[in-house]
Amino acid sequence: MRLLNAVLARAAPLDDSFHASVSGGALAKVSPRDRRLCYAIVATSLRRKGQIEHELGMLLAKPLPKSSGMTREILIATAAQILFMRIPSHAAVAQAVQIAKSDPRAKHFAALVNAIGRKLAAAPPGKETPNDLSINTPAWLYARWSANYGAPMAAEIAKSHHLEAPLDLTVKGDPETWAERLGGRPVSPQTVRLDNWQGAISDLAGFSEGQWWVQDEAASIPARLLGPVEGKTVLDLCAAPGGKTAQMASSGARVTAVDRSPLRMARLRQNLERLRITAELIVSDVLDYRPPRPFDAVLLDAPCSATGIIRRHPDLPYHRTPEMIPNLAALQRQLLDKAMTFVKPGGTVVFCTCSIEPEEGEDHLRRLPLNARHLRLEPEDVFLKVERLSPAGCLRTLPNQGVDGFFAMRLERL
Repeated sequence: MRLLNAVLARAAPLDDSFHASVSGGALAKVSPRDRRLCYAIVATSLRRKGQIEHELGMLLAKPLPKSSGMTREILIATAAQILFMRIPSHAAVAQAVQIAKSDPRAKHFAALVNAIGRKLAAAPPGKETPNDLSINTPAWLYARWSANYGAPMAAEIAKSHHLEAPLDLTVKGDPETWAERLGGRPVSPQTVRLDNWQGAISDLAGFSEGQWWVQDEAASIPARLLGPVEGKTVLDLCAAPGGKTAQMASSGARVTAVDRSPLRMARLRQNLERLRITAELIVSDVLDYRPPRPFDAVLLDAPCSATGIIRRHPDLPYHRTPEMIPNLAALQRQLLDKAMTFVKPGGTVVFCTCSIEPEEGEDHLRRLPLNARHLRLEPEDVFLKVERLSPAGCLRTLPNQGVDGFFAMRLERL
């Protein structure tokens, strides 16, 4: 309930709150299995929030007052368990009442929690709600997708967010061999997919030996667009958590990774240590960074609204606003201008975002840096699938294609 409250009331990132609790909070004291259950309840509550609030609205005689504490979160999480998870209704309701009684303000609504929980358990969901999955996407965001991709595609994108994304691993060695060892299937030259993995990542074969890292298939494509990097100097901008750094370094590149967040860079360092991969790590704002010499190639994974990775981060819609997108697009243009100054003449720059908003992707083609030339991508490039290429020759993936939503373009410095 606290995690759900952190997202909905304070717009806090779920993963940050979850890891903080695991590190030194209440979740540090429970089993890994219960931690996963906790996360699943919160994630389901967020994925199905529109449907849940529709059902609760039909059962509540009037809106909850501001003085009700965490009653709203308690009801949402209870409904998620009863309507969309295989948790016994009586257990979900009993736990909800117990939690309500332990909250100084919600305790006055414990009887209401009990009554609503029992009604949810006794009656099936409303006839309209289950089929209207768009109700779970904030209206402003769904309207954008409808305008940019058309109503049918918007519906498919929204639908894709209701299923937990598979576990994709980028492997150092032969994906066929690792697919057999891990019980998965190869889906790209470097990616093995585990469709229904529910355990701890560290339990998988090869984890302690550093033979792979978690990275969605789409997220692995931008680094491959640089082409052969063995022996080259490559600059990875906005590098954390380091999947692309690991890709390029494991392919023989001499990588310099730059990110402004000391915390995220600490995690990147830990990841590289497990993988037994070396790279130069620099904590710096990209706009302030001054390299001693230009690089052979640059990869810029720019900060963005991240609307392409809602499958993996169901809290994202609840700490995004329409105003963020043009502001982030403006920052991306600044970063791209800067990135072009870091590469040698004739060198390659790959720009990418995990957003499906055109302002953070295709629209950047209309205003390229003066010293940049757009290099069209073709299906032959790193085995790109035709459906992942935009008409302008850029990478464009969408969540309803079974991968994260990504945009990438390859540029040459003149």
